[in-house]
Formats: sequence, C-alpha cells, structure tokens
Amino acid sequence: MDADSEWTIGHSIRFTAIGTSWQIDSEQPLPAGLREDIDSLTEDFDRVWSRFRADSLVTQLAGRPGGGRFTFPARDTPLLDLYDRLVAATGGAVDPLVGRDLELLGYDAGYTLVPDEAALAGRRHRDSWLADIHCEAGTIATDRAVVIDVGAAGKGYLIDLIAATLLDADIDRFVVDGSGDLRHRGPQPVVVGLEHPVVPGHIIGTVRLRDRALCASATTRRAWGTGLHHILDGRSRRPVEDVVATWTLADDAATADGLATALFVADPEQLAAFEFSWVRMLTDGRVQWSNDFDGELFV
Repeated sequence: MDADSEWTIGHSIRFTAIGTSWQIDSEQPLPAGLREDIDSLTEDFDRVWSRFRADSLVTQLAGRPGGGRFTFPARDTPLLDLYDRLVAATGGAVDPLVGRDLELLGYDAGYTLVPDEAALAGRRHRDSWLADIHCEAGTIATDRAVVIDVGAAGKGYLIDLIAATLLDADIDRFVVDGSGDLRHRGPQPVVVGLEHPVVPGHIIGTVRLRDRALCASATTRRAWGTGLHHILDGRSRRPVEDVVATWTLADDAATADGLATALFVADPEQLAAFEFSWVRMLTDGRVQWSNDFDGELFV
C-alpha cells in the first residue's frame, strides 16, 4: 500500500523490526530519546513473541516437552485477549497455535521453505489455543510443548504500541507504517491505495485514512511454493485456498490486523462483534466489501 499525504510530513524515519521494514512519518522530528524508546520497545516485543529467535519466550515454550508456566509482560494482555475473541468468533479457524504447522510446512526459524511431509502426515494432535493454553495473572501455562505464532495480529499490536509511545511524547500527527499496515493520527486524512495482490504496481481502490488503522494481508506476500503460504486455517492446519487478499479498517491496528486474517477463514457475519469495515478478494478474482467501507473500489 502506498500513502499519499494531504498534510505536510516534515520528518521520516525508517528502521527494521520484527523481521520487516517500518517507517514513521511525522510533522515533528522525533527526539533521539524517543527513537531509542521505540527501538527498545520493538526489541522487547520481538524477544517475547518471535518464534524465529532462540532467546524468545515463544521459543522457550516450544522447547519444553512437558510444558510449564511462563511470565509474559502485562503490556501484552490486550493482545492475548484479542486472540481469545478471534479464536472464539471463528470457531478455531484463527488459532495462534498453528506455529508448529507453519514450521513443518517450511516456514521455520531457519527459513528452510521445504515442507516436512512425513512429519505433517504423522501429526496426530491438533494444538488448540482454547485447550492447550491457559492465560491468567500474567502467565501462560501449558501442559506440553507448543509453538505460538502471533502473526495474525502481533504486528498490528506493535503498531499500536508505537503509536501510544508517540502520543505519550506529544507527537500527535503521524503515520506508523509497519510494512504496509498503517496507523494514522492527525486532522487531515491520507489517501491510501489498496495494492493488487497479483498484479504488481496496480491498486484495486483507495481509502481516506484518518485517525484509524488500515491493515492488509495476502497469500502472495509470504509464499514459497505451490499452495504454500503463511495463512493457515486453524481447523485444517493447511494454507487457505478461497481468499487471496483482505483489507480492514478499525480504530486500532491490532484489531484491523487480526480481522484481516480472520476474513480468510470466516464469513464476515461471524465477526459481527467487532467494529470494522472490510474488502476482500477471492481467488477467482471477485471482490467483496462491507456496506460501510469508506473508500473507492475500481471494480
């Protein structure tokens, strides 16, 4: 997605965090101390939730055959609560415990990108967020080794954390761009193009983003073979097939990010408890959208 600002962006910083590219545009320069705070925040978040790091909390959970009890930051309780809601709303179609299945499909810490077909065929237990994870009083408890993957909403949640850090520092006009997922703050909107998932350089529409978040997901973004990509149905543990891309608008990026994933595996009616608007493209090229989607579609 490309943003075309209607207000003057005086300052921009770019950096890498949680394995992807980020950009913050603001009217005011970010003080050095604030940039250090953002670096510290992103590093800490990655050290807790990355399944690609040997020193992360997630990796510790994955390495305990008998399970255990682990303390997570109170800061991240809203993220876990959001996953509880997404899992319940989709009947387990969104499930953070698809991490082991992603690894076996080749999307692992070593980026082997080669499916372990024998291990996949021999997999007997379907890890379940509701059955295998117990969250309470700042802890995650498990009875056996599991692999948590917060890719469905984690980046959006980190965008919100960065936005809160900016607001605490009295930076109140900005766009936080986490590799195409956006959180805007300011009196004037930015016009954002909805990038076509299959045709590079083309968009299927635009939206005027103001004081909200816009998140997108596509099966073409992280794909490594025929029918192999990073969006799995938590019920089948296999890559989804019917939807190729989604876009969601919500008040916060965590919700928008999580629902962008949910639209791959659930009917929009199942998500009625959330406040958001949406567009999605099916594999056959058809485009669907909510009646309240505040944008222009070229379809």
